[in-house]
Amino acid sequence: MALPQTPDSNPSDYIDDEDFIALEIPDDWAGERLDKALAHFLNDYSRNRLQTWASQGAVLVDGKVVKARQILRGGEQIRVFPQEMPEQHAFLPENIPLQCIYEDDTVLVFNKAAGMVMHPAAGNWTGTVLNGLLFHYPELQQLPRAGIVHRLDKDTSGLFVVARTGLAQTALVRLLQDHAVERRYLAWVWGDTPLRGTINAAVGRDQRDRLKMAVINANSNHPSAKSAVTHYKRLALGSFNNTKVSLLECRLETGRTHQIRVHLESLGFPLLGDPVYRKKIPAVAKDLSLQRQALHAFALEFVHPKTHTLMRWFAPIPSDLLTLNSSVRLSDTVLPNAQSAKLAGDD
Repeated sequence: MALPQTPDSNPSDYIDDEDFIALEIPDDWAGERLDKALAHFLNDYSRNRLQTWASQGAVLVDGKVVKARQILRGGEQIRVFPQEMPEQHAFLPENIPLQCIYEDDTVLVFNKAAGMVMHPAAGNWTGTVLNGLLFHYPELQQLPRAGIVHRLDKDTSGLFVVARTGLAQTALVRLLQDHAVERRYLAWVWGDTPLRGTINAAVGRDQRDRLKMAVINANSNHPSAKSAVTHYKRLALGSFNNTKVSLLECRLETGRTHQIRVHLESLGFPLLGDPVYRKKIPAVAKDLSLQRQALHAFALEFVHPKTHTLMRWFAPIPSDLLTLNSSVRLSDTVLPNAQSAKLAGDD
């Protein structure tokens, strides 16, 4: 099959002086879709990207805008005008407010609001915590992921740490790998849970829904399964419209994607307000006025990578979860704070 002709006859250089890509469709591609041909001949770009450009009117076939699924007859003259993609601006500084609760020359600790995405990815190329970090702390441009060493889900509020130096980032990553960073969460779940327990179950990508994670059988040879351990302790029991609700304190040994949400749902105790992990949720959940999963990273503890002293931080409960706490009528509730907080599993 002959390669399409380009202005300088170099198959790897399609861009001419007018910033468009020119090619001629070979006759033996008659009957194929336009997007398939573009993906084949312009393999520096993904098929999805080329389809997007076609939908934006940036692909001309014989001088006319056509749809990506256009069937070719062979011999067409194609011009593609490359468009900037969102990811090209993903790692740019943005003046986004961040609540820093601790700062020194080595580490930063922040209290993240629910609704904030940690770093750019498909669907959220801008407006992330990482973009804000690059604005407020320009030196973080020199570090991988702007110094972020662990993540919180978009709709989970609470504490996370950022390294300010390469040495600190390496040290914090090692502490996480050694399970030496204490991360504690408050979780409001449906059901009457045991008083305490440990969930030791591998977590991996759900093979039926690639947007979700799932508990994986240890003997399944699942390619993405990773060990995961969550300790929990019930702090209070209440109800919402006559349906039991438990407030748990959870402590992570590992930090897998959606770990607490997946683990608790696997026991039949999904988080209140969780839009994704919703097995066995009661009918009354539709009456709940909560716009996100009821999960808050309230405590963070680790040995400082430079001073080697034990450091501990606490984040107050956000107003939406305080309102939730009142509406579910929890009995004998003592919300953890800097004075009273204890590790899940402690006596």
